[in-house]
Amino acid sequence: MSAELISQGRAALGIELGSTRIKACLVDAADPTVVLATGAHAWENAFEDGVWTYPEDAVWSGLQAAYADLAAEVKRQYGARIETLAGIGVSAMMHGYLAFDADGTLLVPFRTWRNTSTGPAAAELTELLRVNIPLRWSIAHLHQAVLDDEAHLASLARINTLAGWVHERLTGRFVLGVGDASGMFPIGADGDYDRERIATYDAHAGLHRPLADLLPEVLPAGADAGALTAAGAALLDPSGTLQPGAVAAPPEGDAGTGMVATNAVSPRTGNVSAGTSIFAMVVLERPLERVHTEIDLVTTPAGDPVAMVHCNNGASELGAWAGLFGAFAAASGSAMPADAVFETLLRAALDGAPDAGGLLAYNHLSGEPIAGLDEGRPLFVRTPDADFTLANTMRAHVYGVFATLALGMQTLAGEGVALEQMFAHGGVFRTAGVAQRFLAAALDAPVTVGDTAAEGGAWGMAVLAAFAVHQPRIADAAASDPHIGAGEALETLATYLTDHVFAGAASVTADPDPADVAGFADYLTRYRAGLAAEAAAVAALPVRGIRSSNEGTA
Repeated sequence: MSAELISQGRAALGIELGSTRIKACLVDAADPTVVLATGAHAWENAFEDGVWTYPEDAVWSGLQAAYADLAAEVKRQYGARIETLAGIGVSAMMHGYLAFDADGTLLVPFRTWRNTSTGPAAAELTELLRVNIPLRWSIAHLHQAVLDDEAHLASLARINTLAGWVHERLTGRFVLGVGDASGMFPIGADGDYDRERIATYDAHAGLHRPLADLLPEVLPAGADAGALTAAGAALLDPSGTLQPGAVAAPPEGDAGTGMVATNAVSPRTGNVSAGTSIFAMVVLERPLERVHTEIDLVTTPAGDPVAMVHCNNGASELGAWAGLFGAFAAASGSAMPADAVFETLLRAALDGAPDAGGLLAYNHLSGEPIAGLDEGRPLFVRTPDADFTLANTMRAHVYGVFATLALGMQTLAGEGVALEQMFAHGGVFRTAGVAQRFLAAALDAPVTVGDTAAEGGAWGMAVLAAFAVHQPRIADAAASDPHIGAGEALETLATYLTDHVFAGAASVTADPDPADVAGFADYLTRYRAGLAAEAAAVAALPVRGIRSSNEGTA
């Protein structure tokens, strides 16, 4: 049955360009809970000329490799070929800066979200626009280029995110999903860029053309974002097997697809996505009362307001330690698969003291604005009287993944933001009952992990692609039914997820353990105090020869 579904072009494809892997996920377009096949390609960012970036050719070769891996899996499992698709969608790491001239030529290397060189611009814009402008937002990168009088601005015709760029190459449409667009420039109440703030910026910056002309068109989930073109199909699948025509979903950021993958798009819900970076998204019932530099105001893929706590550093340092222990196991003659190493070490953390025995782990491979750091230096710190055991070491490192996030979440708690459900996804949650339990302690709230936790954003984007296919079908059915009003023709994203995707989903919820909550609070108090040591390390130890920050696999 699956082979027939694929051969008849009734599958939807989600692609996500993450920090360490490009993943592809193929689902049944009519029932996206059915994952037909997956594919992946590992890639690394590079630190070149003081900028975290990915080479342009790595984007396209990586995209093709992930798709080829998916196609090979389809061939192996079903003996079928992917010739047509019902729907397709692209997501990617949010924010950053991609600048193009009128011919679509990239003017400067891709500046990723990891870069923290935009401090002066972000501070100036936060004051000017009366809303927090994070360092990694596209407008912060653009304005920093203005402040630095960069030569490429004379040729600048448009800017985009990584997801928007790939979507444009696949479909020919210069559009962006509202969730990803909200990381370029603030979104207004009408779901488009805030016109008043755009006018304020134009008057202030004096660019050679209006800012609105540089930005992609904003679309909500389910809107018409074009279709896969012949050129796009050939770019994705150079073998020529894949044909054009798939309905394209608006391209989204990894934060938005994480919300979809966890059904966290309604008020009083939230999710945590843990990978190379880690962030929490909380759907708001009302605007925040004050501007907080540690809180981003973004949106769901449907355009609802969201408070985002984004930390540049997630599970990479934990992955580096797992790699070290894996190398030791191999050297001892007892080699273990990487996943087995992770599971062994994470389960050891369960036996650690609630406060990690006095140990501290700072996972800052790069700058961390919430912690006040322009650069990062991974540190593992203990006092002479600390209880230095394997269990405490690993608990400290898992706590370290969540510590900076917890600092930001305390700000939301101070604003009275309430949560009924917090969902989590990402590779670190594959080992059941460990990272989930410690995150519940860090947030002092129940944390739910579903069956799709390891699939993550690629699956979430496949769901958005299926939603884009679903909407015209609903509209067509409504057109022939006089009892359905025009406003009822399309389903909301929240209704679609609840009724069609998560109605029978399996999940496990971990309630916070009081001892863990108290232990993590003690850990966080020491962690906050120890940030002075982290800052001193940044000042005393210059970076030399950094090639990549992607040592981990989580």
